[in-house]
Amino acid sequence: MSERYALNIYGASHAESVGMTLSGIPAGQKIDVSALQSFCDRRKASNGVFSTARAEEDKLLILSGIENGVTTGAEIKIEIKNNVAHRSDYDYLKDTPRPSHADYVAKMKFGGDYDMSGGGKFSGRMTAAVCMAGGIAKQLLEKENITVGAYVSEIAGVCAASYRDTAVTAEKLRAAAEKPLPLLDDAAVEKILSKITAAKAAGDSVGGVVEGVILGLPVGVGDNLFDGLESEISKYLFGIPAVKGVEFGAGFGISEMLGSEANDPFIWDNGKVKTSSNNSGGINGGISNGMPVTVRVAFRPTPSIAKPQRTVNMRTKEEAVIQITGRHDACIVPRAAVAVEAALAIAVLNLKGI
Repeated sequence: MSERYALNIYGASHAESVGMTLSGIPAGQKIDVSALQSFCDRRKASNGVFSTARAEEDKLLILSGIENGVTTGAEIKIEIKNNVAHRSDYDYLKDTPRPSHADYVAKMKFGGDYDMSGGGKFSGRMTAAVCMAGGIAKQLLEKENITVGAYVSEIAGVCAASYRDTAVTAEKLRAAAEKPLPLLDDAAVEKILSKITAAKAAGDSVGGVVEGVILGLPVGVGDNLFDGLESEISKYLFGIPAVKGVEFGAGFGISEMLGSEANDPFIWDNGKVKTSSNNSGGINGGISNGMPVTVRVAFRPTPSIAKPQRTVNMRTKEEAVIQITGRHDACIVPRAAVAVEAALAIAVLNLKGI
């Protein structure tokens, strides 16, 4: 499948900058640059117990493609500077790959001198560039009355409100986006923060689930097999570091249902065809059916933890124990919600177009 818009992401966690280029956006599209900055700011470190101590300004530098808030038709290029990178903080890990990081596989694939400081190009910091592109895509989709949003539904086994048990509206998505801990409601805030605090105090980390919802997507977006809407969305979601699972609608739970329970009956609703349930997550045969598209994204606990961990020394060929120091999140899930939102917007725009 040829992509309608060509997205390229460049840089690394401790390189001079992280950025993206986006080609194919026609001239004359209005982009609210202030809103784009605010969107990208949602993934920055906050003062929350779950956040890294690395506090970058992350001011967007628009290098081409947008002038006076309007696209020019040229390649859009945006980047941020890495002003507080501490590459030397990772020198002690040069020969001892961190468990469950990309250190080992990257060095085997790219060579022993490959720079993995801060995670290199595998770092969660690369999602800053995803958010740049996703923020633009989100604005373009909003002009078509398509709302893309994401929120946290679970952290460390503590469940919060979900599309599975509550109706998700555009207003609820916007309200969640304004919170440091982006939940649909605040009933589980204290329990979640307690879990994160306990993990941090123990030198550990926790994971969780982010849910994404797309409202207003018309019937007919996507195609069959490899060109399906689920395929396109999954490709971008798995581009977010730490994502280990993606499911749509009822997801894996649908395997436990009878066909009569899993099927979504068609109904007439104010002259429109809808379904009375949404176990399929708004997608049939890889094509949107007009119902809300719903997706759940599982994030592993960040592997950068302060507890001693077993590894190997690649130089001495002996087993070793390392203890990771530096600036790391106790839980990346709250900051990951906006990256999920960005990935969804990119995928939908690429299939639907402007």
